[in-house]
Amino acid sequence: MLPAHRLCGFVGYPGALGQGRLGIGAIEDRMAELHDTCAPFGVDRAVMPVMELIAVTVQPQPGPDGMWRDRVDPAIIDEWLSVAREHGALLLLDIQPGQAEFLDEVKVLERYLVQPDVGVALDPEWSMGPGQIPMQSFGSTSGEELDQVAAYLSDLVTSHDLPEKPMVYHILHPSIITNEDALQPHPGIVLIKSVDGIGAPADKISTYQQVSATVPPHVHMGFKLFFDEDMQTSGVLMSPADVLALTPVPDYVLYE
Repeated sequence: MLPAHRLCGFVGYPGALGQGRLGIGAIEDRMAELHDTCAPFGVDRAVMPVMELIAVTVQPQPGPDGMWRDRVDPAIIDEWLSVAREHGALLLLDIQPGQAEFLDEVKVLERYLVQPDVGVALDPEWSMGPGQIPMQSFGSTSGEELDQVAAYLSDLVTSHDLPEKPMVYHILHPSIITNEDALQPHPGIVLIKSVDGIGAPADKISTYQQVSATVPPHVHMGFKLFFDEDMQTSGVLMSPADVLALTPVPDYVLYE
């Protein structure tokens, strides 16, 4: 998968305007926009399109089981997987776990993760510790917790004879992950650390440099752009050339 390709895509949830580009309007229109937006990232290698669906969404209320999260209707995953296959794209299932554990939420999605073109994306900023309330504090994760998920996914890849599967973890600030070195390489799993900072190009680049400074050698880097928030804060959306000038060069580019 990497470095033969560069992954590039949109994130979203159907009908949720604040959750990312991919959920706005007709999905076929967004896929056409995705292909046009990502094409410039293919200057040095083939682009692999990505649809990142928010499959587990953090909630402002604890809910019936007290986990502060809601799971997407499986029919939506089925629909988006069908669209992904029509466009030769990967489907990544994004998890905002609230008070739940990443591994538990990943296991719920196993029937999709045994498919050859489905991976996961983890959002540690929405992984709440005891007593933490979403939207009032930042969550966090550890290298050990990420390693558990990677090991589980690796077992699926091996037991089902699957191609390489991406596991992305989105990081807003270095403090969101502790003991990252505990995340070990696992057969068949492509690990990607994606930087999610919002703001002016200089601020985004600074955050990228801080977060990438601690990346383990077996983990690839990703970079996230925000169509609305970046423009609102600075009036500038970094161009593909700007992104490809980053060091290290991102292997995954995501637009929200």
